[in-house]
Amino acid sequence: MANKNVIWCDKKTLEKDLSGNIYIVTGANSGVGLETTKQLVKQGAHVIMACRRVDDGEEKAKAFSDAKGSYEVMKVDFADLQSIRKFSEQFLNKHDHLNGLMCNAGAIFQDKEAKYTKDGLEMSIGVSYFGHFLLTELLLDILKKSAPARVGILSSVGHAGSPKNRYKIHFDDIDWKKRKYNGIDAYCEAKVAANLYAMELAERLKDTGVSTASIHPGWARSNFGGNGLMMKAVRIVLSPFQNYITNSNEESAQTSLHCLLSDDAPKHSGAYFSQHSVLYRDKECRKGGWPMTSPNPHARDMDDAKKLVALSRKLTGLEN
Repeated sequence: MANKNVIWCDKKTLEKDLSGNIYIVTGANSGVGLETTKQLVKQGAHVIMACRRVDDGEEKAKAFSDAKGSYEVMKVDFADLQSIRKFSEQFLNKHDHLNGLMCNAGAIFQDKEAKYTKDGLEMSIGVSYFGHFLLTELLLDILKKSAPARVGILSSVGHAGSPKNRYKIHFDDIDWKKRKYNGIDAYCEAKVAANLYAMELAERLKDTGVSTASIHPGWARSNFGGNGLMMKAVRIVLSPFQNYITNSNEESAQTSLHCLLSDDAPKHSGAYFSQHSVLYRDKECRKGGWPMTSPNPHARDMDDAKKLVALSRKLTGLEN
């Protein structure tokens, strides 16, 4: 049964012929990423499923192997910047255009102590933001060459925080070396970074034909968050109400598809697009909006956005 509050893509958008178009969807082997891929292939696109677990991606893709479009599964590990560079190089050697990049992969870590990527980045922001930042920057030239093109970056309702506690980027301790680690806070700060990057990138790409968006897909009934004791308990408790407060993966993919395919989304480049969510602490935000204004002022601060991008270039090795 569909959630009555879901914002759906219009029929015209989901019937566009995407033959000849190429898209990259990260984390495409499960959840929202898989559903986004499935719809793009259905409409005739060729989709690169950028996955850490290639075998799993290949297995899941069998479900739409007879669709109008096509797919290929390529390995990439967003906890390893060298893996991202290798993926980018392989893609550019094989393909001459890119119509859309959906930065979907992400992770939340419930450990008591911070975990770090191979490059020394705190894992949540490393996987959810820094890895996608590097990938996007490495692909900017081909995106501009392919214009009109689009970049979507998954954010989360979590970035908004609450009126009493708005999440922000701690530039003096972005790697959680000074603060007591909190996995939820680390994840939410990473999603603030996603909003800021989409906004900064939109300004930088003005008049290039490449538009950007940060996206909250809604509360998806996926395996996100892992299968730890806490997440299992949450799923069991909420199971009688799931059709009222959560979305199927198909429903959650609607916002990503709107940002990738609709005629309207590019008119709001850099904006935040949100599916409905009961998790917003600000009640007026719960119905979502395409686009909507984030209630968190720290996620709308262009000075912080530019400061973050400068730091990101340094930490990912892009600084000249």
